[in-house]
Amino acid sequence: MPYRHLEEYNIEVTREVTDHYERILREIGEDPAREGLLKTPERAAKAMLFLTQGYRQDAVEILKGAMFRESYSEMVLIKDIEVYSLCEHHMLPFYGKAHVAYIPDGHIVGLSKIPRVVDVFARRLQVQERLTDDILECINTTLKPRGVAVVIEAAHMCMMMRGVQKQNSVTTTSGFRGQFEKSETRNEFLKLISSELH
Repeated sequence: MPYRHLEEYNIEVTREVTDHYERILREIGEDPAREGLLKTPERAAKAMLFLTQGYRQDAVEILKGAMFRESYSEMVLIKDIEVYSLCEHHMLPFYGKAHVAYIPDGHIVGLSKIPRVVDVFARRLQVQERLTDDILECINTTLKPRGVAVVIEAAHMCMMMRGVQKQNSVTTTSGFRGQFEKSETRNEFLKLISSELH
């Protein structure tokens, strides 16, 4: 990194992204000097850098920082985790809920870390299928539990605002590892979250 401090780097990146947004406004026929748009390029740049901050975060380190030895060996479920991401095809939002469960095998993890892992991967340009798999594999390889399950239910603005324009469409993706590949355990998990799925 050619910058001495992260803050200096962030200022420079924000400036560059701001310049790009100003050019985009001109290209679509707007006037960046118009009163209502004077600060729009900078605001948009800061918003984009926030929405993609997952590229600058390490989900594995987040989990490792809160792993504890514990003999508990039943399902741990964190459901209704809010998900906000950007579709990599159109850079439009998709949003919904994630339900994540794991069965410990000697270690548990601080409960707040699971939603943080979801956010790390969601705050990148994504497709819902890969987002599901990213969360699943990170927990599986880092925590090494007896099993992991992830279900994401989301609405995609690229389908709602453009293209087929289906405002009520919802996409559900799922992934299972270990004990959750067995129908009995998987069905228990799905039953626990079934009231949340539509």
